Amino acid sequence: MRLAVVSPFVDRRHGTERALAELLERLARDEHCEIHLYSQRVEGLALAHPGVARPQDSGAIIWHKVRSIPGPHLLRFLALLFFNSLARVWDQWIHGLRFDLVLSPGINCLDADVVIVHALFYRLRELAKEQDLGATRPSLLRRLHRRSYYAFLTGLERKIYTNPRVSLAAVSQRTATFLEDYFRRQDVHVIPNGVDTARFSPSARLALRAQARLRRSFQESDFVLLLVGNDWRMKGLETILRAISALRDLPIRVIVAGDDSPDSFRETARSLAVLEHCRFELPREDVLDFYAAADLYVSPSREDSFGLPVAEAMACGLPAITSIFAGVSSLLQDGVDSFILRDPHDAKTLATMIRTLYQRAEWRSRMGQAAAKVSLEWTWDRNAAAIIQLLRKTAAKK
Repeated sequence: MRLAVVSPFVDRRHGTERALAELLERLARDEHCEIHLYSQRVEGLALAHPGVARPQDSGAIIWHKVRSIPGPHLLRFLALLFFNSLARVWDQWIHGLRFDLVLSPGINCLDADVVIVHALFYRLRELAKEQDLGATRPSLLRRLHRRSYYAFLTGLERKIYTNPRVSLAAVSQRTATFLEDYFRRQDVHVIPNGVDTARFSPSARLALRAQARLRRSFQESDFVLLLVGNDWRMKGLETILRAISALRDLPIRVIVAGDDSPDSFRETARSLAVLEHCRFELPREDVLDFYAAADLYVSPSREDSFGLPVAEAMACGLPAITSIFAGVSSLLQDGVDSFILRDPHDAKTLATMIRTLYQRAEWRSRMGQAAAKVSLEWTWDRNAAAIIQLLRKTAAKK
């Protein structure tokens, strides 16, 4: 099967992009798909040279670099839509490329046959409206840009997701429910993300623990919390900061890793007298280094289609705290393999959960073991097998 795959970028430092990288590798290697990846930036994938002859059905990932331009999010997204469409039309008419299907992780093009839905801008727009009414709302210019950006993206979602010819795969039941509520799609395939349990495991984490903590000058007695991802406000960082302000009698440290600007969160942490407990880091491909340094993964998300770092942390044998608004929570057992926060704004309950796991090392150990065990069921091979089945079904209908 020859696929055109459209994504702004692919790497292993970000959740959605890491999920796409894992899928494309398996589609090329195990299902022998010829994948033509239309993307502005690609890292961490074995790429084939487009000019090299290959045996038929050998499987390969070929990168077609899509032009990008600087500017605000809306302008960059419009450029992505235009230039990836132009590149594919050029390859079809000039180089004779014909694709069986167009696959997109989200609304990255207007002609996708299959869309893997990781996030819904309809839902994010609702949350942004709530934030605009809050005390810490962004500046007028940022609010205007965000409203324009979300208005355009939700318009595209309405156009694409209501089209019955487009096959939809949701990364969680929560996302599938939103697709039904917003777009009346009752035929969504729920295909959860996976975890590379060969890479993320208790033994791999423990082997790196001493060095990962030493580089950060952590003491063995420090109880290290971890949050990985972008959009820290949506991930619940403010709730975490408020929780640890109530736990200043404990030797707590917090690693926050992602692309967000830490400035406003530093101010919040300073006002709560917990800034010295916080360490802000950029994302890295070797994300295992973060899990190795931690004792507990904490992500009281306001909204998260899945929550890949939660699953990876659990695969490493870390106890995890997430919220009911993370898609991965439907796969978990509260109090057994994780703690699930009912209200992502409830810093008091979050603080109680953290204190409990700090004080009860035996319970923490049992929860980590249960987390590692349940994560063995979440494999990328299972994910890829379900996706290829959907692709074949869609190709047959097309």
